[in-house]
Amino acid sequence: MQTQDRAILFQEIAEAHKGIFFKVARTYCQDEEERQDLVQEILIQVWQAFPKYNDQFKISTWLYRISLNVAISFYRKSTVRKNKTSPLTDQFVTLPETDKAEKDQPLQLLEQFINELKELDKALILLYLEDRNHAEIAEILGISLSNVSTKVARIKDKLKQRFAQHNF
Repeated sequence: MQTQDRAILFQEIAEAHKGIFFKVARTYCQDEEERQDLVQEILIQVWQAFPKYNDQFKISTWLYRISLNVAISFYRKSTVRKNKTSPLTDQFVTLPETDKAEKDQPLQLLEQFINELKELDKALILLYLEDRNHAEIAEILGISLSNVSTKVARIKDKLKQRFAQHNF
């Protein structure tokens, strides 16, 4: 396939499945600037892996797998970077929190609780909330079907407990 044809096909696929990239980025990054960086990194990795795509697999499964792997790696690097730096205090800069102010409280709490999960659990619950079936989740994450079922049940219980602590 010629580079120009490959680029056009890549653009079509990226546009059709951009929701995957943004959902994954939103799950792993709280900061808008970091989300944009993560989406860009995901797109770079998808572009680099594009010639190796095996059309025996669903494109969305392949994109989720790459996106989640990049996000987990990005999250780890970001965590290390944050531990080595110190943020500016409010006395220097005050930023409005319009994004969170517009959301209702249960949704804010759900996002907070999901953000507190381990990396694999975040990926798993994201896929579950996207109505992916357990077999597809297992394929994307590279874990067994029974492991998916067990982990989903445990995560749901953990989230229910967290909501109960906040009287919801």
